[in-house]
Amino acid sequence: MATTVTSRTGDRKRLARRLAGSGRGFAEAYGFRVTNNPSSLFQVLVMAVLLARPGDFRRALAATGALADAGWDSAARLSRSEPGRRAGVLRAAGFRREPDVLADRLGELAVAVLRDYRGDLRRLRAVAHHDPTRERELMAGLPGVDRAVVELFLREVQALWQEVGPVADRRALTAARRLGLGGSAGDLAGLVGSGESERLAWLVGALARVDLEGWYAELER
Repeated sequence: MATTVTSRTGDRKRLARRLAGSGRGFAEAYGFRVTNNPSSLFQVLVMAVLLARPGDFRRALAATGALADAGWDSAARLSRSEPGRRAGVLRAAGFRREPDVLADRLGELAVAVLRDYRGDLRRLRAVAHHDPTRERELMAGLPGVDRAVVELFLREVQALWQEVGPVADRRALTAARRLGLGGSAGDLAGLVGSGESERLAWLVGALARVDLEGWYAELER
């Protein structure tokens, strides 16, 4: 029996290494850099807001990129943009249902981050004294940010804000369960090793992609 358990554990770890082998998290796999600077962190937050909405995840990624390409790559710049232009960008990216409402909400988010944290989410982290519970509470207090958005954001930045980990969102855990890798963020952290927050971020990001892209058949062969 002990040999069987060890073998299965080894299989899980090999699959985890394979999934994390790209050396990129979810956002970075789609061309978005995740670094600990105000502009990057705000773009990740915008992406999280858009990803949390129902619909094709590619639409959220396209809209995130389009907003940045329009020059609104920071809270300060987005807060100064015209709502109608934001709505036009969202509509062009595929958000056909109430793009004006979403545009207004993103504008409110930008204004709040600028007002409360001078456009820098690192200040939110400092206000929270690096306490992960308080960080979640402060983030959930921002316009358009609910629990799902918070978890998506922290999933992406956990290698930078190491106190919040381990973090795995609903998509990543769905894939983890189906692939036999466990049912919690702690299970996944155990597969990559303690203190390996970067590798965990790569693994969790890869699992989210597996579920969104539907790559199960390839991995289960």
